[in-house]
Amino acid sequence: MRFGKVLSTSIYPPWKDKYLEYDKLKRLLREDETSPQGRGAEDSSWTEEDEENFVDELTNIQLEKVHQHQLDTFNSLRDRTAACEAKLQPTADETQKPSEEEQKQIAQETLNELDSISKDITELKKFSRVNYTGFLKAAKKHDRKRGKKYRVRPILQVRMSQTPFNTEDYSPLLYRLSTMYTWSRHILEGEDPTKESGTSVRPKDTYTAHKFWVHQDNLLEVKTFILRRLPVLVYNPQSVKVIDASQKDPTITSIYFDNDNFDLYRAKVDRAEEAGSLRLRWTGDLSDKPEVLLEKKTVDEKSGSRDLRLPMKEKYIKSFLAGETKLEKQAKKLEERHGADSEEAKSFKQTVDEFQDFIKEKRLEPLLRATYTRTAFQIPGDDRLRVSLDTNLALIREDSLDVDRPCRDPDDWHRSDIDGQKMEYPYSAIKKGEIARFEHAILEVKVNDSNYSNKWLDDLMGSHLVKEAPAFSKFVHGVAELFEDYVNSFPFWLSDLETDIRRDPDTAFQEEQDKHNKRVEDELAVGSFLPSSMMSSAAKARFGSPANANGKMPERQRSKSYTMSTSAASKARMGQLEPTAEEHDSDDDGIQGDSIKVSDFSKKGGILSILPAFSNSRYAQRHRGAAYRDAPLPPGVKDPGVWIKDQGPLKVEAKVWLANQRTFIKWLHVSVLLGSLSLALGNAAGKHNNVARALSLVYTLVAVFTGAWGLGVYLWRSRLITQRSGRDFDNMFGPFVVSIALCVALILNFVFKYQAAQRKTKGQGLFGLGIGENMTRFKVQEL
Repeated sequence: MRFGKVLSTSIYPPWKDKYLEYDKLKRLLREDETSPQGRGAEDSSWTEEDEENFVDELTNIQLEKVHQHQLDTFNSLRDRTAACEAKLQPTADETQKPSEEEQKQIAQETLNELDSISKDITELKKFSRVNYTGFLKAAKKHDRKRGKKYRVRPILQVRMSQTPFNTEDYSPLLYRLSTMYTWSRHILEGEDPTKESGTSVRPKDTYTAHKFWVHQDNLLEVKTFILRRLPVLVYNPQSVKVIDASQKDPTITSIYFDNDNFDLYRAKVDRAEEAGSLRLRWTGDLSDKPEVLLEKKTVDEKSGSRDLRLPMKEKYIKSFLAGETKLEKQAKKLEERHGADSEEAKSFKQTVDEFQDFIKEKRLEPLLRATYTRTAFQIPGDDRLRVSLDTNLALIREDSLDVDRPCRDPDDWHRSDIDGQKMEYPYSAIKKGEIARFEHAILEVKVNDSNYSNKWLDDLMGSHLVKEAPAFSKFVHGVAELFEDYVNSFPFWLSDLETDIRRDPDTAFQEEQDKHNKRVEDELAVGSFLPSSMMSSAAKARFGSPANANGKMPERQRSKSYTMSTSAASKARMGQLEPTAEEHDSDDDGIQGDSIKVSDFSKKGGILSILPAFSNSRYAQRHRGAAYRDAPLPPGVKDPGVWIKDQGPLKVEAKVWLANQRTFIKWLHVSVLLGSLSLALGNAAGKHNNVARALSLVYTLVAVFTGAWGLGVYLWRSRLITQRSGRDFDNMFGPFVVSIALCVALILNFVFKYQAAQRKTKGQGLFGLGIGENMTRFKVQEL
């Protein structure tokens, strides 16, 4: 169907004057003036003035009209939602609650308004989608007809990034509507919102996925930032039985399926309530006979996502896709191993039937290939946090839609030229129109624990090093880039590809703060007018309460998680050599998570930070609290008793011993200086100068303490060295005591000297003589 007809059938009558005027743009482009030479032919009738008129109409007049309507409508919806919240407020206030009849009337009126708001939100989302596609279609028509001298698409995408009518997030608004729907039904129907639904199914494994783009200039910095905190998972191919730590990151290949109507693509782009996907995936070269996984994912807004995986050998793929085999050999092996009536055998047969029924019903065939190099980061045995970084992403056509020039042999399931010749990135032999290379790296963070929080991870996700891409999909992006003539709907992130995703650190920080403030505002709107006792636990988990257990507002709102129902995905990772091909790829997860809650780490400051009770080194701070000392080890990890570094003969570098001795000599030097000072002061004090003799005694005690402390620290550190202890060598107690004692002694000496000077001026004689005056008197007496 031509896009002009799609646009005319998608118009919402109340907003008919706010849509893109596609026919007007075609008239300005003079589309009826065709040239037999096609694109790039010289057209002397197209002038600079014609080009200026078209560009101004497309990138200024039409774009501003659509953007302004979207902005005004969204603000109006927010105001209407706030008005509904204010209207429901008295029904939740125990002090001034209206009568039951008035409450029901308010609830009914609110429900009617909520239905109207929900309808307008749906229409606004469709409005943004169809206009976004219309702008790209119009730019494509222009570049195809006038592309030799003028190109407008780069200008359009830059302008669309400046007027982002297509990037508004409706989720916070929907959360607020959901809360009011629940409260209104409670008033009208007596439903208890605190009661959990009996039909809900607890997921076996839940996770939140977050996706980002990483510019090539920031790629190395992001890698080093992560690997300082998470180890890299080493890929070990099945054919290699010996551990090879130098094994390079694996190349993963995925072949996505769809039909000639692109039903699966449209369902994902339009965010249909039920969307599905199908793909084949393997790691490495196909000639090495790796295990090939056939994966089917269905995403349902109500029940989350469901995964099915079916491993098979390459020789069975063609016949399986054609429905000629049901993998009888694998089924027979399961029956022999577990029994014909076992749950494993029945589940396998049911999975095979479901795959083949899905392929036959949707008329699916291989359509798109995605190849990328993956670097995975994860603590072995701990699947709460998994990070993957995909680089060298290439999207290649794998279809046979063009009967005259098919990209793939219609009788085969994959392109033989790529796999037969073992082509590698950048696939220079592939024709230009059959490949799209993605210029950025893709960072994906998966959090498998709703209570998991990590400060460094939150810093990374909010930094200038990454650009958030919450709904990015390799399959959707590949179809939009390579099959744009076949589809009438495009993902919103296409307009960001023509812009520089690198950001200034200060600007990125300010943007993150603005997002945080907006999330806090939305959270307050969700929970402020309802008593916490009337919110279900599911609602609290989803929306967040206005105050948590510590009385503090959560700094980030956790988005909806999706479930993984496969048993393989829920198993703990037991080793660092797990093949990264088994890492679950959430490319088809649909809606992705937005962010992770910030951990609240309190830090001590002020004068307490300089007290000598504890060491201020990073090592001491990390091991000071009981929470760190008693922290449980990850699953599969146990205390070895004796560390590897402590085994074997003791070998200590000479500079370690010399450093310890050099420190001891410095302490002795300070002790000798203080002892000499105390001796001189005592000798010069005289018989009647009690103050000077007292200070001499103080200096003597400090000198003795300094020498004893230096010797004790020297012996203590020598013992730590010989024991290969991991403890810190620093200790601030001794320097702190010596410094305080000297300061006190000098202050007292000054005070007594000052008092003596005051008495001398009054004729009362000298009492507290200083060191210099005592020495002078001593010399005069000798003379």
